Amino acid sequence: MNRSKRVPVAIGIIALIGIGFWGWNSTRTPGAPAAKASAPVPVIVAKAQSGSMPIYLNAVGRAEAYEGVTVKSRVDGQVLSVNYAEGQFVKQGEVLVQLDPGDFNARLAQADAVVGKDEAQLAKAQADLERYQGLKARGFVSDEKVNEVRTNAAAAAATLKADQATRELARLQLSYAAIRAPISGVVGARLVFPGSTVKINDTALAVVNRVDPLYVAFAVPERHLQALRRALSQGPLGVQVSLPGGKDAVFEGKARFIDNAVDAATGTIQVKALLDNRSARLTPGQFLNVSMVLDRLDDAVLVPNEAIQQGADGNFLYAVKADDTVELRKLEIVASHSGMTAIGKGVAAGETVVTDGQLRLTPGAAVHSKQPPGAEAPPAQTAAK
Repeated sequence: MNRSKRVPVAIGIIALIGIGFWGWNSTRTPGAPAAKASAPVPVIVAKAQSGSMPIYLNAVGRAEAYEGVTVKSRVDGQVLSVNYAEGQFVKQGEVLVQLDPGDFNARLAQADAVVGKDEAQLAKAQADLERYQGLKARGFVSDEKVNEVRTNAAAAAATLKADQATRELARLQLSYAAIRAPISGVVGARLVFPGSTVKINDTALAVVNRVDPLYVAFAVPERHLQALRRALSQGPLGVQVSLPGGKDAVFEGKARFIDNAVDAATGTIQVKALLDNRSARLTPGQFLNVSMVLDRLDDAVLVPNEAIQQGADGNFLYAVKADDTVELRKLEIVASHSGMTAIGKGVAAGETVVTDGQLRLTPGAAVHSKQPPGAEAPPAQTAAK
């Protein structure tokens, strides 16, 4: 091939090579840029500490009157007067309701008259017995007649005793017309008014509750029963009672009663605490928060509550390793109190845990600690002279 022909051929080959390279280069998937090292995540950390922590049992209870009586009448009658004001403090024996005593006075007068008649008949029978005994001694009457007179005297004495008992019943019924407070306490709303008809042991006349001291009843899960009995075996167990939503007013009491059976429907057992209520700040039926110390953990591993996270597999936290990376630790929580949580397994005392910034963390992520908001830089230390 002469030179004039070789030049176009070479140019064509070079063009084909260029077009092929251009096509290969355009179809090649561009490589991903080199991954840049992620920046450390800023977090707030704290040290796991070793210390003691009380194990608290918290429950919701209801206040109960130390004593409570629904006052009813022991006789039928009509209300003459109501002698108490609603919410008044009454003393034991104070008259609350007065029934019309007219019928009872008449019955007592009738019983007095019958007893007087019986006393006269008994006196006559005893006099006849003495006279006939004297006549028998002189042989004027027979033994049979003397026995008859003696029997009459005995019958008259028995009749007198029966009518005296009837008179005493009439006197009691008259006293029952004045219905008195059976205990000292606070009386509730008025339930009857003058003119109301009262049936024996049926109509409620008043409700009197003794509110000082006061019971607080609450239910405890049966799993705590052994610890509760163990604590009570050492003496009355201290209880703190507060109003729902009001942590300022705290009342101190003592747990004194555990029921004799577990409620099979709820798996709980009832406990009652007794507390002073001199100022009557608590009222029977009121919901209350109850807290008590069942036990105390010694040498427990304590971390701030903010370090604890919830996951699909349970509680966990992030622990910071020596190379400033984090490790996920599953936890066994024992108790929590005053912003700290006692850990049974998962963290050792002295380890560093993350308390803020966990949302951006994954196992193995690099971190650097930052100051909590509002925290001031620690003052510079002065060398000892």
